[in-house]
Amino acid sequence: MAEGTTNALPMLTLEEAQQIALKNHPQIAAANYLALAAGEEVKEARAGFFPNANLYANGVLADDEGTRILAGGLNNPSVYDRAAGGVQVNQLITDFGKTANLTASSKYHAQAENQNANQTKEQVLLQVQVGYFSVLEAQAVLQVAQQTVDTRQLLLNQVSVLASNKLRSDLDVSFARVQLGQGRLLLQTAQNNADDAMTSLSTVLGYREPKQFQLVESSQTNFSNTNDVSELVQTALTQRPELLRLRDEQESAVRLAKSQRDSRLPTISAVGVAGGAPYHNSHLDDQYAAGGVQLSLPLFAGGLYTARQHEAELKAESENELLRSVEDNVVRDVHLAWLNVNNALGQLTTTDELMRNAAESYDLAEARYKIGSSSIVELSQAQLALTQAQIADTNARYNVLIRQANLDYETGTLR
Repeated sequence: MAEGTTNALPMLTLEEAQQIALKNHPQIAAANYLALAAGEEVKEARAGFFPNANLYANGVLADDEGTRILAGGLNNPSVYDRAAGGVQVNQLITDFGKTANLTASSKYHAQAENQNANQTKEQVLLQVQVGYFSVLEAQAVLQVAQQTVDTRQLLLNQVSVLASNKLRSDLDVSFARVQLGQGRLLLQTAQNNADDAMTSLSTVLGYREPKQFQLVESSQTNFSNTNDVSELVQTALTQRPELLRLRDEQESAVRLAKSQRDSRLPTISAVGVAGGAPYHNSHLDDQYAAGGVQLSLPLFAGGLYTARQHEAELKAESENELLRSVEDNVVRDVHLAWLNVNNALGQLTTTDELMRNAAESYDLAEARYKIGSSSIVELSQAQLALTQAQIADTNARYNVLIRQANLDYETGTLR
């Protein structure tokens, strides 16, 4: 490594910052884990379609061969000495849609969790872009503040020399010192804001401790300055992850309600058992096997199944109303974000013109002061106006980028 480059800050582009955040941010990891967990719920629900096998083993000693169970049930089975093992297999034939709707409900819920993960990613990407542009903005303001201090320091030096030669008054020196002090305060504030912005960006990137980077200026120029916002609204309604998530959740609730309705229908299953008894009473055989079809129909459960169905139906209606509310909010947010972009572009045009005028005024004031046709007060006012115009132009330039990133997020096109 070449000498003098050991302390160079690592370069960081906006794309690299986004990749780091996608890899490191804990909220993204948490959302991905929830999506994977929802995928397992699909397997749980779908398991009802497959055979269910259980292995049993029994060892029994009866008091005598005439032992019977006389209490605890309506049956009256015989109890014999035995040691036996066997397998029982249950296979669902049909439950008239209960398991199918339950599986579909879990699938839609898993899709909703995937959309939730996508929404979390977009939220983090928005935070990265805002943080990235905020750092560039703070650093640009810091440069303006440093240039202001350098210019005012130079003016103080010049005025001090002229005052020592009786070509300027001590009042001019005092004014120059005041202006330099104000410039230093501006520089200190700008430095603190730059450090704050870098710290915030480090956190968004998933780092626990603040890190320093040398950011590369973004070349983003595709601003959505259009007179027709309806296309952006339609894009948002079809692509916003939270809307897709709510639609999946609403469909999941509908399928769950159907599953609860089907819980009152019969369940038909095939049952088979087989096994052997190496030790048993003489009344029993060495091996056994049996099979049959079992029908189960719930007759009465105190209103349990009906209440579950109504509960699921009401939750589905609630999801539908929530979806409508969020859609209305999305339409509003897209309009506001679009207006903010256009307003930011208009402000950028204004600040560009303001900065050019302020620069011309400062050049004129400086020339007039040098030939003695104006006071240092006029020059100081021109310096202040130029500094304010430069800062305003810097803020407006990065505000456009931040507003555009927010519009991309609101339309579901942030990448």
